[in-house]
Amino acid sequence: MRKDILTEDEARFYVAETVLAIESIHKHNYIHRDIKPDNLLLDRYGHLKLSDFGLCKPLDCSTLEEKDFSVGDSANGGSKSESPTAPKRTQQEQLENWQKNRRMLAYSTVGTPDYIAPEVLQKKGYGMECDWWSLGAIMYEMLIGYPPFYSDDPMSTCRKIVNWKNHLKFPEEVKLSREAKDITSKLLCNVTERLGSNGTDEIKAHPWFKGIDWDKIYQMEAAFIPEVNDELDTQNFEKFEESESHSQSTSRSGPWRKMLSSKDINFVGYTYKNFKVVNDCQVPGMVDLEKTTGKPKKPTIKSLFGDESETSEENS
Repeated sequence: MRKDILTEDEARFYVAETVLAIESIHKHNYIHRDIKPDNLLLDRYGHLKLSDFGLCKPLDCSTLEEKDFSVGDSANGGSKSESPTAPKRTQQEQLENWQKNRRMLAYSTVGTPDYIAPEVLQKKGYGMECDWWSLGAIMYEMLIGYPPFYSDDPMSTCRKIVNWKNHLKFPEEVKLSREAKDITSKLLCNVTERLGSNGTDEIKAHPWFKGIDWDKIYQMEAAFIPEVNDELDTQNFEKFEESESHSQSTSRSGPWRKMLSSKDINFVGYTYKNFKVVNDCQVPGMVDLEKTTGKPKKPTIKSLFGDESETSEENS
């Protein structure tokens, strides 16, 4: 994101398109479970696309009690947390600290829990509502410049999320409309009271979205149109230089890694590249995949045993 803080009009556009993206997943009875800014992509026309469905789960599986992502008892103690007497940062100081640490998070093995709902962290059953919490955290970051429960270390962030009532605050330096604060607060709240728990329509009906034409938003001109010269143009992606300190940080695994189940860890850092598909994608939505025509050949005795097989055949 090139801008640290968006105007309410800019944020409204992106939040609205994110609402539609999440709604489309929920209509198929799935939960995304990993809604975060890194997974919100812009197409060449500036419209938003939701990506990374590696942690998606069917609703009937996720409403059961789960231990995926759970912090266990450590959420309420057990390891060092931020000191209650630590000096309070201003909004600008917090923003600068977030920008500095965001670079380290880009090299982190697992990343950050900043957008995960408390019920997911607490070994509780959860449903589609957890995606709406994540949306609230993203909206807060768009308007304030950093996530609502950001801390210097992931475990402290988890504790803040679990105890969100004591930590959800809007900086006085940032001037937000009453409607913006209201919808953010109604997304970052108890699951039973969370906006969206009774369906997406109650989110769309919130006064902050007044004036949004939900049926035609993808026909509107986007808030920002990126410059894209070709399919492999990467100028809009942030560039990071490899350094020894960053490479060392990726090799370490702290307590935050334990919050992922073993089956989820298998996909951390997984990347699949198929430039043939990208180059062949001339028409939106249409991709011709190269198919293999020949059947795999069965291994022969000679290929398995080499010259020994010939020797054994001669002896026989």
